[in-house]
Amino acid sequence: MSADERLGVVGSGAIACGLAASAAQIGPVVLWARSGASADRARRSVEKVCGRLDDGIDPSAITIATDLEVLSGATTVVEAVIEEHAPKAELWERLAAVADPDAMFGTTTSSLSVQRIADASGHPDRFVGLHVFNPVPRMKLVELAFPVEATERTRERARAFCEALGKTVVEVPDTPGFVVNRLLFPYLFSAVAFQEESGLSSEAIDTCMTLGAGHPMGPLALLDFVGLDVSAAIGEAIGADVPAKVYALIDEGALGKKSGRGFY
Repeated sequence: MSADERLGVVGSGAIACGLAASAAQIGPVVLWARSGASADRARRSVEKVCGRLDDGIDPSAITIATDLEVLSGATTVVEAVIEEHAPKAELWERLAAVADPDAMFGTTTSSLSVQRIADASGHPDRFVGLHVFNPVPRMKLVELAFPVEATERTRERARAFCEALGKTVVEVPDTPGFVVNRLLFPYLFSAVAFQEESGLSSEAIDTCMTLGAGHPMGPLALLDFVGLDVSAAIGEAIGADVPAKVYALIDEGALGKKSGRGFY
């Protein structure tokens, strides 16, 4: 990513704000939020993330707006909205109409088909799946997945962008869940099933896996961190067996960390 690149981020959640803060270290960033309330939440989130960065990025370096036209000057546009195909596809139809004709397009989907989202944009030749991980400033991996039409220039730009962010890039096939989620979520859901079978507390299971297997976070704490609604959506996309307990918690509004209640 060269100094004259300008990143446009679409979304106001943790991934969008984390990506915007990370990229603000290397160039100007604009972030589009769907509503005034979403923009206010994004602003608070960006301020919090920027405050945690070693280089002390000034959050005012990130322009936050609700007018889609703010993205017209972006040379790279990355969408990070709800993990459902229909809202992403609808948004990409609108983005393609306002974006720079040479802009590289990216989606942060963690489980959906990059090819289908790229087709919805109308420009699969300059489209990439950028699966970043939360918290974005701290997690080093980016899984890159491309539609079949992606040009070599798009591939080079995508890799350069990620490397400029200080990330390690692994190009992966465009399959549901890519590598990490394809292998991770069946394990996480097996921990839920084991809890129901054994009657062990969330703390006991997570302690066993953090201290016994060296995992930085236990499986039930990680489900809470990701969000049970997002976890269920990923599970469905990769064809994993999502436990009834997860759906029951979702129905109660217990979505994990973001709602203040989940397995903890």
